[in-house]
Amino acid sequence: MDRREMIKNLAILPMGGSLMSMSPLINNRKKATGPLALDENIYRSLGVEPIINCRGTFTIIGGSIERPEVHQAMAAAAKNFVQYDELAFAIGERLAEITKADFGIITAGCAAAMKHATAACVTGGNPEKLLRIPDLSGMDKTEVIIPRHSRNVYDHAVRNIGVTIVEVDSPEELERALSPKTAMIYLISGRGASTGQPLSLENIAKIAKSHEVPILMDAAAENLTIPCVHFERGATMVAYSGGKAICGPQCAGLLLGRKDLMLSAWQASSPHHGPGRDNKVGKEEMLGMLAAVEAWTTRDHEKEWETWMQWLNQIADRATKIKGVTHSINMPDGLNNRAPMLQIHWDPDNLHITGAEVAELFGRTAPRIAVGSRNQDGLTSITISPNQMQEGEAKVIADRIHQTLSEKRKAVNNSMIPAAANLSGKWDVEMAFFSSQSTHTWALTQDENWINGTHISDFANQDIYGTIEGNKVVLRSNFRKPGDSVTFMFTGNLSGDTLAGEVFMGEYLTAKFTAKKSGEAPRKEKIMVPSGPPLAT
Repeated sequence: MDRREMIKNLAILPMGGSLMSMSPLINNRKKATGPLALDENIYRSLGVEPIINCRGTFTIIGGSIERPEVHQAMAAAAKNFVQYDELAFAIGERLAEITKADFGIITAGCAAAMKHATAACVTGGNPEKLLRIPDLSGMDKTEVIIPRHSRNVYDHAVRNIGVTIVEVDSPEELERALSPKTAMIYLISGRGASTGQPLSLENIAKIAKSHEVPILMDAAAENLTIPCVHFERGATMVAYSGGKAICGPQCAGLLLGRKDLMLSAWQASSPHHGPGRDNKVGKEEMLGMLAAVEAWTTRDHEKEWETWMQWLNQIADRATKIKGVTHSINMPDGLNNRAPMLQIHWDPDNLHITGAEVAELFGRTAPRIAVGSRNQDGLTSITISPNQMQEGEAKVIADRIHQTLSEKRKAVNNSMIPAAANLSGKWDVEMAFFSSQSTHTWALTQDENWINGTHISDFANQDIYGTIEGNKVVLRSNFRKPGDSVTFMFTGNLSGDTLAGEVFMGEYLTAKFTAKKSGEAPRKEKIMVPSGPPLAT
C-alpha cells in the first residue's frame, strides 16, 4: 500500500451510520486528575487512552516507536550546546559514509525535507532569493513538474515555496513542460513512478538529464536501501520520514542527495532565518535520527520479520477458532510500509457485524486498537499490520478479536423509518468552523429516504448524497482538487424548514451547521430559442 492509498484509508470508519463527533472527545473524555505521570501512564494522566497500533506508521497516531539507540542519542545530545552548522556538516559526512549517498541533512520531518529541497532548487543557495520566498517574481526557477500520478496531499510542502505546479501525464508532455523555469521534478515512490511505467523514475531521468533538472523522490514510508535504489534509477534527491520504517524521532526526516543541493537545502532550514525557520529541527532530533540510520544497518531485519509473522499467526489462530472466520496474510510487493498484513474475513450476514463496525468499536473503546477494514466478494474483514506492534500486544489483540466476533448478535434490521419531510429544493447552509463562518448551498432531490444533489462549498461544487429517517438527516460530500480532499459528513435533526447539527470532516475535525430551506420559488418560464444568429451583441 503506497502513501496515497494509506491516506485514503486513514480514518476509522463511522459505525452503524452514526458519525463520530469531536464533541465527546473534547467534552466527555476523562479529565486529568493530577500532575503528569512520567511513566507508562503518561497519556492516561492527561485523560488520553493510548492505542495499540495495528495500522502502521501513521503520523496521526504517533508514527513509529523510536529505537532504544534513538532515546540514548537524544538524551546524550541534550546535555551540551553545539554550533548547528558544524553539527550539520559533521552529520552530513557521516550520513554519506553510512548510506553511500553524496551528502545528507536531518530535517523536521519528511515534509520539511521536501520543502527545503524545493527551496534549494529554486534559490541555488542564494540567500537573497531565499528571503523572497514565497514571492518568486523576477526569479529564474519558479516551476516544479509533477506527474499526475504523483499528486498527493504531501506536495503542499513543495507548493509552500510559491512555485507553479506543472502537471504532466506522458513523456511527451514532460518533454514539452521542461523549460529554463523548471526548478525541479517531484515524484512520490510507487505507483506510476515504478519501473516499466511510462513516467517511471528511469524514463523521467533520461528526459530530465539533458535539461539538468534535479529530481526529488518522496520515499517517506519506505525502507532505507543502501545504496539507495532511487539514486541508481536516476533520482537527484531522496526524502524519508524519520518516524516511519527507520524508527527515528517522529519529528525528524532525512534528505539525501547531491552535496551542493544538500548544502542549499540546509541553508533553507532552521536555524537560518527565512521560509524554513518554522521547520526547526533540534540537536537532539538530529543526533537521534543519525542514530536511527546507524541502527538500520545493524538491525536484524529477518528476525523482526519472523517476530511479526509469529504475532500474526497467533492472532489468526485465535480468530479462526470461530466458525466462519478465515484469514489470509498478504505479502508486500514494494518498499513502502514493508510488512506482512493479516486479513481476518467473515460473512457479515452470519456474524451480524461488519469490519468497519469492528474497527470503530476497537478504535473508540479500551483496550483501544487501531485496525483497518475492507469489504470484498461478499465478505467483510479487518486488517492488521504488525510492524508497530509491541511485545505482549498480540495476545491482547487476539483475545479482543475472538471476544468480539464470538458475541451473539441479532440480525441487523435494515428497514428505514419513513421520512418526516421532503428535503427537495435549495438550502442555504451556514457553516460554523472553529474560528470563522461560511455560507454553503445544497440543491437536493429526495426519493423516499434517499437524498442526492449538489453541495456548493467555498471553492467548489461536488455531489452530495445521504438519507433521511424521521427527522434525522445524514449527508456526505467530498471536496477534491489535485493532491487534496475534504470529506463533509453532515448529521442533523430537521425542525420545520431548518436542519441543524454537526459536520465531521475527518482529519480536519468538526464544524457546526444550520441549513434553512430557501424561500426562492422555482423558475417557471418558457424559453424561446432564436432561429438564427443574434442581430445585436
